[in-house]
Amino acid sequence: MSSLPVEAQTAQRLIHAGGPFPYSKDGIVFGNRERLLPRHPRGYYREYTVRTPGSRDRGARRIVCGGQQATAPDACYYTDDHYASFRLIAQ
Repeated sequence: MSSLPVEAQTAQRLIHAGGPFPYSKDGIVFGNRERLLPRHPRGYYREYTVRTPGSRDRGARRIVCGGQQATAPDACYYTDDHYASFRLIAQ
């Protein structure tokens, strides 16, 4: 967790707190169409924006978490290249 950008650490804390999230799309279902994350039924993964300083839009950075409880996910992954690669966030 400490190796993540400060903005990702903030987003991770918001996920565990249940928000409030800065973007309306935070918490939407992530489809895992790239199939880079472990396979699970649709609805298992949710995505959250990681703010990108200087970006006028949501940017490319996200945290994707999987599990039945949004505030207590089974696993979370960080991407800084808009889903081209993921790193597991150690809890």
